Amino acid sequence: MDRNTIVNIGGQRFDRIREQGAFYIDKTGFIKEWWESGSDVTLITRPRRFGKTLNMSMIECFFSNQYVDRGDLFDGLLIWKDEKYRRLQGTYPVISLSFAGIKTRTAKGLKKSFKGIITDTCRLYQNLMVGNTVSYDADRAYFESINDNMSDESAAAIKRLCGCMERRYGKKPIILLDEYDTPMQESWLGGYWDEAVGFFGSFFDMTFKTNPHLYRGIITGITKVSKESIFSDLNNLKVVTTTSDQYAAAFGFTEEEVFRALDDTGLGDKKQGVKQWYDGFTFGKCTDIYNPWSIASFIEEGGKYRTFWSNTSGNELINSLIQQGNTEIKQTMEELLNDKSFETVIDEQIAFSELDKSADAVWSLLLATGYLKVSGTRGAVDDEDDVFYTLTLTNLEVKKMFTRMVRNWFGYGDTKVYYNEFINALLSDNIRKMNTFMNKVALNTFSSFDSGNHPSDETQPERLVSCCDRMGAANGSSLCFGTNLQSEADASRFYHGFVLGMVINLAGRYKIRSNRERGKYEPCSYGRYDVMIEPLDKMDKAFIFEFKVMTADDDEQTLEDTIVNAHKQIEEKKYEAELISEGFSPTQIRKYGFAFKGKECLIG
Repeated sequence: MDRNTIVNIGGQRFDRIREQGAFYIDKTGFIKEWWESGSDVTLITRPRRFGKTLNMSMIECFFSNQYVDRGDLFDGLLIWKDEKYRRLQGTYPVISLSFAGIKTRTAKGLKKSFKGIITDTCRLYQNLMVGNTVSYDADRAYFESINDNMSDESAAAIKRLCGCMERRYGKKPIILLDEYDTPMQESWLGGYWDEAVGFFGSFFDMTFKTNPHLYRGIITGITKVSKESIFSDLNNLKVVTTTSDQYAAAFGFTEEEVFRALDDTGLGDKKQGVKQWYDGFTFGKCTDIYNPWSIASFIEEGGKYRTFWSNTSGNELINSLIQQGNTEIKQTMEELLNDKSFETVIDEQIAFSELDKSADAVWSLLLATGYLKVSGTRGAVDDEDDVFYTLTLTNLEVKKMFTRMVRNWFGYGDTKVYYNEFINALLSDNIRKMNTFMNKVALNTFSSFDSGNHPSDETQPERLVSCCDRMGAANGSSLCFGTNLQSEADASRFYHGFVLGMVINLAGRYKIRSNRERGKYEPCSYGRYDVMIEPLDKMDKAFIFEFKVMTADDDEQTLEDTIVNAHKQIEEKKYEAELISEGFSPTQIRKYGFAFKGKECLIG
């Protein structure tokens, strides 16, 4: 390979890439590893754009009798050095399916798309229905009746097709199913999860469990959907996730492969930059894995650093979960965007029904989808105790994606103007404008990222800051703007969405700290503020925020009274001590109380 090599960005057909002589890193070792595993049905999960579809095409080209005598596609590759595997090439019937195109937000649309895929697959193999050795009349009539308006019994069509192929070729077929979980994610976003589970559960049972004509199968996807759903009866399933050692180097590029490709294309001087931007994925014990899409795009662009992978489609679910997530999710995102890590329990069986209730389920999904990486573990792996994983953002590309995602929450229409004006007013000590724009920011933004689809009170802390101090109804934690804001949980989501916006918009000039740094279950400690904004330039101003909702107590009859209590707390708890210890003088420190009552906001 050299700098003139064709880079087929997004190419998913193995035969075409090989025929073009295009950029390709040899992954044919996967063929041998899978074949010798002996598993009846294998589910492999990897993040999107990690070569799953290309590897499935490679498996098809190698085993399918439709590619008999196409050993030229593998000439010069690792698998072709083994005489045993040369004899296997082109010797099995293969059925190849993909659910990547099932992207619809209605149950009716999902079923129609599925039936369309089944119809196209059966028509592709219609030539199998013609022959003299076996009567195909009944089968021919059955398959001619298949169309995208047929009954839900279409789930049995692939099983019947397998029987026809076995009779025709004398061998049970291999089934390849790519992107199996795309319709499951769509059904969760569309609100018809249970109906989708019932429909696809039947398909998986008939295709991969009760199918006597199946020889072996591979299923790929981004996530492992919880076993109590579509895989409930599939006890012959071998599951390989991102924490498994099996096939660890088969998907994605190793650092050795990336650096060799950079050298071959004249980009060897870019290695450290590429490592900072795109390294960070870990599969099993295999570290320093790179996303193929990013590396191929980087080479094709001649060495320009871009957010290639995170700019591709597929972020909608992640954006929704964080934007409308609970307080804990937004708090943790603040830490991640400040280059910190956190510890949690991971369940690799993604329970979509828990995504809007449990932060741990969200982190499990973000790990499976490649946005988080494991930097350490704590706890025994071989006993029943939980293993705690230390997680961080995967790399600089992912951090930039999340930065853009949060910025976009404040990036449209009046919201962007109001938010930017609020920050400008803050930095110029203009309290009047701060009051004007804070109210507008709140009313224009909270509905888009504060109320989750199904807020769960069980996942919300009773108080964000006040554990032992009962000053105020929600001591320094809740913002309440009346409209559709039903609970402290909703208010807390606004508060941390607002802080996330500050983290992003002031990045590079200030360090933003919020009360999250106290720790999830740590008792209320002395001197903890709601928000502290510390400038990197020691000559600039620093800021302390204390948020309070006005209570019905005797000492709070007006918002002004609430402001007084906010400042009283700032002084009594000596919030400024940390900044003074960092070298800031008291004259540089601005202290603001934020008081709220219904739709009213007062800053002082």
